[in-house]
Amino acid sequence: MPEGLSPSEVGKEIAEHHAHTVANGDNEDSPFSRRLTVVEAALLAVVAVLAAYSGFASAKWGTESSLRLAKANTERNLASRAELQGLSTKNFDGLAFNAWFSAYLSGNQVGMQVAEHRFRPQFDVAFKAWMATDPFTDPDAPKGPTYMPQYVQPGQAASNELDAEATAAYAEGVAAGGHSDDYVRTTVFLATVLFLVGISGHFRVRAARIGLIAVGGVILLTSIIFLIDLPKPFF
Repeated sequence: MPEGLSPSEVGKEIAEHHAHTVANGDNEDSPFSRRLTVVEAALLAVVAVLAAYSGFASAKWGTESSLRLAKANTERNLASRAELQGLSTKNFDGLAFNAWFSAYLSGNQVGMQVAEHRFRPQFDVAFKAWMATDPFTDPDAPKGPTYMPQYVQPGQAASNELDAEATAAYAEGVAAGGHSDDYVRTTVFLATVLFLVGISGHFRVRAARIGLIAVGGVILLTSIIFLIDLPKPFF
């Protein structure tokens, strides 16, 4: 589990901790020593469970972040493609209108009909609305069909929608990556608890041993609070 603390490492630490306690000659038959050993074993057991969960949650959020960011990149590309296709269609509308306008200026009725026949249905609606404004006599008329409210930018709606979805997916990916980092940070705290409890068995001075266990317990409690507060991964 590269994202966090491996449960096998915790198990190894428990075994080494017990071996060092025995090797140091601590009086394990005394009730006080047995209670300390039980407390240490309990702390290590809790660390093992929480480390496994924290590593799993970090991996899940990391995967979710990668998927969201990949989705954002894909939708951004689709938005750009839709916009380019829209611009290409708009250029076609402009060329068709220029052909009609040239035929109109030269009085070529056949050319005008041919050009109008090439109009897209959506552009034809805007063209007829523009012609209704009497553009050749009214100086306040719109400059052309593409300036009419009836003319909808081709592909612009799809591009805007995809771009908005890409922005949302990117934000979700960044947030998921932050959650993954938070779980890794909590795993570091758990590793600290493992280290403190692990070395406590190396000390023959009971005060030092108790102090290390107490500090480890405080850090473990803090880690539990963090884990409760962190967003849960998707299952």
